[in-house]
Amino acid sequence: MGDVVSSHLDEGRREMITARTRDVMKEFSDVYEQQYAVALFNSVRYEIEGGGGAQSQLLHRQDPLAGRTIFSGSLFQYLEENRKWRNRFVSVPSTYSFDLYESKTAHDRELHPKVTIHCAGYKALTSMEEYLQLMNTSLPGIKARVGSHPFIKVATQFPLILWHPYARHHYFCVMTEKEQKKWHAVLQDCVRHCNNGLSEDSTVETPAFTDAVRHHRQNKGHYGTWDMMCGAPPQILANLVMETLHPELRNVIGPRLKGKMQQRQRHWMLVSDAVYKQVLSQTKNQYGAMVDGCEAQRVQLDARLRTDMDQIITSKEHVSSKIQALVLPKTEPLLRTSIQPYISSILEALMEPTSRGFSEVREVFFKELVEISKNSLNGGSKDKMGDHLERLSMLAFHPVKMQSCYEQVEQLNLEGLQQRFEVGSPSVFVSRAQILMREQMDNAVYTFEQLLHQSLEGKGEDDMCKTIQRCQDRVIKKYDYDSSTVRKKFFREALLQIIIPFMLQQLSPSCSPELPRFKELIFEDFSRFLLVENMFEEVVLHSVTKDIMMAVKEAAVQRRHNLYRDSIVLTNSDPNLHLLGENPSVDWATKFGEEEHEGSVVGVIEGGGSKSRRRQVVSMIQLDGVPLPYESCLEVPGEEIIPEEEDSEVFDKNMEYQEEDEENEDLPKEPMSPDSVNLIRDLINPIVEMVVPESEEKESDVPKGTQPTRGILTSEDGVQEEVTHVTTIVEDVPRRSLRDKTSPHAILRQLVGSMKEKADKEAQEEVAIKNVPEEIHLAAQEDDSGLIAEVSAAESDLESAPVPTESSSREDSGFQSLTNMEAEEIEPQPITNGLSGEDKVIDPVDVEVTLA
Repeated sequence: MGDVVSSHLDEGRREMITARTRDVMKEFSDVYEQQYAVALFNSVRYEIEGGGGAQSQLLHRQDPLAGRTIFSGSLFQYLEENRKWRNRFVSVPSTYSFDLYESKTAHDRELHPKVTIHCAGYKALTSMEEYLQLMNTSLPGIKARVGSHPFIKVATQFPLILWHPYARHHYFCVMTEKEQKKWHAVLQDCVRHCNNGLSEDSTVETPAFTDAVRHHRQNKGHYGTWDMMCGAPPQILANLVMETLHPELRNVIGPRLKGKMQQRQRHWMLVSDAVYKQVLSQTKNQYGAMVDGCEAQRVQLDARLRTDMDQIITSKEHVSSKIQALVLPKTEPLLRTSIQPYISSILEALMEPTSRGFSEVREVFFKELVEISKNSLNGGSKDKMGDHLERLSMLAFHPVKMQSCYEQVEQLNLEGLQQRFEVGSPSVFVSRAQILMREQMDNAVYTFEQLLHQSLEGKGEDDMCKTIQRCQDRVIKKYDYDSSTVRKKFFREALLQIIIPFMLQQLSPSCSPELPRFKELIFEDFSRFLLVENMFEEVVLHSVTKDIMMAVKEAAVQRRHNLYRDSIVLTNSDPNLHLLGENPSVDWATKFGEEEHEGSVVGVIEGGGSKSRRRQVVSMIQLDGVPLPYESCLEVPGEEIIPEEEDSEVFDKNMEYQEEDEENEDLPKEPMSPDSVNLIRDLINPIVEMVVPESEEKESDVPKGTQPTRGILTSEDGVQEEVTHVTTIVEDVPRRSLRDKTSPHAILRQLVGSMKEKADKEAQEEVAIKNVPEEIHLAAQEDDSGLIAEVSAAESDLESAPVPTESSSREDSGFQSLTNMEAEEIEPQPITNGLSGEDKVIDPVDVEVTLA
């Protein structure tokens, strides 16, 4: 592997890569420094003038994942070094990195992980077919045949693959389809979170960076959305370098790769990964130096802005009016012919799946609250209530429970509009909508927690169910309002992201040459804060903003997709609610567990602690019948292994937060409450069914029903159980006559049903077992008449019953063919030795029948 990389990336080529990265970073640094001053001006102006949209009704917590991990478990990883699969323990901390350890012991000892995968830019795949399609785009002219596999053979039928256009791919697999779905949800959440690497709290650095990337790409002729605008700034910059460097290297190195098609694809992936690592290392260092240089000037620029803000604003408005006079005559025909006819169709394509996703968030949140109310109505303990509320606290960050919400937005389809407006793919809008959905879910959960905690502090815990219901209704109402506000803002921003690049691309050839002359209208002291390129874009944006606002407003007026009109404002619904937003998250385990006796607290700590379990958001469960060394979802420290069943799952009362909703597809539509009285009774007093021989007593003398008793029952595996009650059920078994069949096979069935007298079993049982196969074998060799006579004689000795006539016996006499005998089903009933003159019960399993 090292030879492949070194042979194609010699010292000269690596120096070329370093020089190319340095040149791109130099160009970007100049643009970033300009945009940094503009972003600082916009931030200070907003701070002075104020403004903003509608006030949020839900509370927002700052650090919801403090002190928690997302997930940990084990799976199989494919190692490139020796081309083998190895079991690895995985931990996903709150940073959403994918850390792989040699074993669970290494993780518990807090050793450094063997591999850490930062999932930004990756795609999580679940089939080799998807992976093969993406691999076919890696090298031009090299395509794999349909049905063929790339250079690995998956150990199981359930693969998990992390694919990246530049970096190394990672291959995993698990044992079952359910595990694959859960792992896939976790991987998708890691990718989703890592892609959202730009901090929204930074009002200067983030806008400056995003505008610099957009201007840099537009200078290269790339307009529209960019799928690789994902990850932290150094990763985005590495993607920016690789956008032009990667195709060049592929055209040079690709034809020189040797071997079969699959081998060449593998070698190119390794070479591309080495190049990406080199570029990423360089962008990290240079980005840090670039930001430090701008931050060093921030204090001086901020002071100048606050001193001359009025003059700067006046100068900007003057220059903008001049640019507007140049641009508007050209934008009006463009809007009329190429923009306005398509706004409504774009908006509808965005609204349908996005609104379904937000509605699903509301439904998932509501179902969780219903489960908590059921637990309260069924008399659940305080510990149980604390567990439910702790689980609710992390609902927004549970990828399995949120998966149904995310899947709704993934149906977003802009086909037909992508080519017209040069939209690369809808993934940019899908990811953004999913992040907003998660934020709204967490806001709803946090608001409910604070309202419930406030109510319990004032009114106590006497009527918990009604208190929960009141808080639930208030939060749902606030969620509907905030959901409408967030979606309308998302629709406006998405429309601008689609339309503005298209308009800039159409207007730039005629307008850009005219822009330099407007620089003369800007004072030199203000030139750092006022860029004509930015003002040109603002003029174009304002020209189409009115049409976009009207389209969204019309959809709200028609109440489409549950959007609220802008005139609807919730005010003073909870005047003191904002004060609760300053409170930390409620520790429900402490609140509902403080009255428990000391022994139970010690038991919790020594047993692995409900606290330690609650610190992990997602928990996998071990499947029945899967050997532990190969089990791909081992539990985290302190968690009990809980078997997972199919459609008739019965959840243990200590089931983890995540397991309750991960198996929703297996639950009935109205699931039984975890604290059901019947479930608890069955857990405390299990019922064991046993079949025992009928006693010598008459049926009328046998006691029926449930009788209290005391005793010890020993099961087949040697386990002794105490018996407190015995329920007796007597069933009648129908019998058949020996006359029905006369063939050896028929005789066997006759013997199964004949048991008319009882005698001493223990004295004659062994003799009966030996005689049956011998007499059946002899009966098989005789003709039908002799066979009938023998059976009749045996019956006359036993029962003094009449001998069957030949005509009645021959109705189905003779030997059946082998095919017919195999097709005939024989019920496993006790066999009686009627031929030997004694009726003794014989187990059919112990009887060997030989046919001549």
